[in-house]
Amino acid sequence: MSDTTSTDLVTHGHGEEAQFPLPPHHLRITDTDPRAARRAERQVAIMFALSALLVIAFVVVYFTVPVENFVNLGPIGIVNASNLLLGLTFGGAIFLIGAGAIHWAKKLMADEEIADERHPVGSPQEDKDAALEAFQAGLAESGFAERKLVRRTLIGALALFPVPLIIFLKDMGPPPGTVLRETVWKKGDRIVVDVTLQPIRPEDLRVGTLVSASPEGLTELQEEQGTMNARAKASIILVRMRPEEIRSQQNDGWDFNGILAFSKICTHVGCPIALYQQRTHHLLCPCHQSTFDLADSGNVVFGPAARRMPQLPITVDDEGYLVAADGFQEPVGPSFWERGA
Repeated sequence: MSDTTSTDLVTHGHGEEAQFPLPPHHLRITDTDPRAARRAERQVAIMFALSALLVIAFVVVYFTVPVENFVNLGPIGIVNASNLLLGLTFGGAIFLIGAGAIHWAKKLMADEEIADERHPVGSPQEDKDAALEAFQAGLAESGFAERKLVRRTLIGALALFPVPLIIFLKDMGPPPGTVLRETVWKKGDRIVVDVTLQPIRPEDLRVGTLVSASPEGLTELQEEQGTMNARAKASIILVRMRPEEIRSQQNDGWDFNGILAFSKICTHVGCPIALYQQRTHHLLCPCHQSTFDLADSGNVVFGPAARRMPQLPITVDDEGYLVAADGFQEPVGPSFWERGA
């Protein structure tokens, strides 16, 4: 490797010589003005120091902000305050290390053009010695040894950087217990259309119709709890088919005049599902293409899902509206280590 000037020519190609003059080298302000170089050095050091402070802030947030706290961010919606602050502090720490390294390279490290001629894969010893020499020269040109302020703040930032990763290990337990096994559905809960909250009568659904629905009163419960956890587990889909098309024997009698209710959450990794093929009665998950046969108890017919779609038994109340005949008889949502499949 050797330094080149604007008149040097680069040779490359498979035995063919292509001559391309390198552009003239332009000095940066930090190459000619020591004050500008010191200013850039301070800027890099500030970024590294702020990164270290954000890691410390991450630790403080993790242990002081309750996980039950939520904040309303308007158009974004209601979010967990702890998750928001942890993401901002750790994300900011990562960004500042990267931004500081880029600023260091652009303003302070040497930027001379270098031409590297091609050579066989097996390098001779003299090339290895030259590479080591070039590495040592690059280390000197980077200013890592000379610029103590940058070096110390970078080492400090990198030393604290793994701390959040270690703290994250605490969130691997304890097991979720029964939290993921229960929903708010219970006998007599009226079924309403999502968003509009309109109660549903059987005559509102034509054959082939699929509707996203939830239990009545879920919105109030969500506002009371300040979380969408209940909705994430209680969302269902209603689908209507001709009674004679239902082949299910496992949950015989759980439909009402051909209307069936299933959980909306895929049993693979929990993606919401609403892609329905009327002719085959198949429900397709858009994430990993797991396919469920709604005419046959929601059993899996294709894809990585290992459990069928949980079915909700339904009937009508005295006013003729669709209601739950009972809660889910099996856990909804994705499979995990305590569910076997």
